[in-house]
Amino acid sequence: MNPRSVDLDLNIEELVLTGFPGRDRDRIMQAVRAELERLISEEGVPDAFSRGGELESLDGGSFEAKPGSSPEEIGAQVARSLYGGLR
Repeated sequence: MNPRSVDLDLNIEELVLTGFPGRDRDRIMQAVRAELERLISEEGVPDAFSRGGELESLDGGSFEAKPGSSPEEIGAQVARSLYGGLR
């Protein structure tokens, strides 16, 4: 096992997105999950998690989705906003 590796169990109980079709919900969430995994593996575990414990809530801020953005693009933007909020 790599001494720098960390076991991280990330559970997002609720993700509130306003203005997106419900039919895209699963694709957006899958993209959020994939992008968060990528960010954590490439950029590292944010300080908020390196000490262990739980976060009661996190305001990931806001972002603007370009018209016609795919659910995958939206999910990646959401993940980057969340990750930024953890730093």
